[in-house]
Amino acid sequence: MKEITLYVMALFYLFAGTMHFLRPRAYLKIMPDYLPLHLPLVYISGVMEILAGLLLLFPITRPIGGWLTILILIAVFPANFQMAFSFYQKHHPYFWLSIVRLPLQFFLIWWAWIYTK
Repeated sequence: MKEITLYVMALFYLFAGTMHFLRPRAYLKIMPDYLPLHLPLVYISGVMEILAGLLLLFPITRPIGGWLTILILIAVFPANFQMAFSFYQKHHPYFWLSIVRLPLQFFLIWWAWIYTK
């Protein structure tokens, strides 16, 4: 089971990272205003997610992939918070989902931590 969830995680980050290039506007919408260079940061985070997904696939690089995934999840937390705040202000119908996403980050960090060993 641990191996199956590993590949699910790796594929998720490969997919998510690719989406940064295919649909950058979706990510630009949730970038906190205080961060500069929004589009380059969207692309950089996409590259990092793809890299994390690739590193998770191979036993020799898996611990690095796990730690990189944790760092990414910490780095994007402000964007998730920004999305929740923006959805609240706009009375967006998916505000509830943006709230659920915040504590989900902690689960995802724990899940990545499993593969750091």
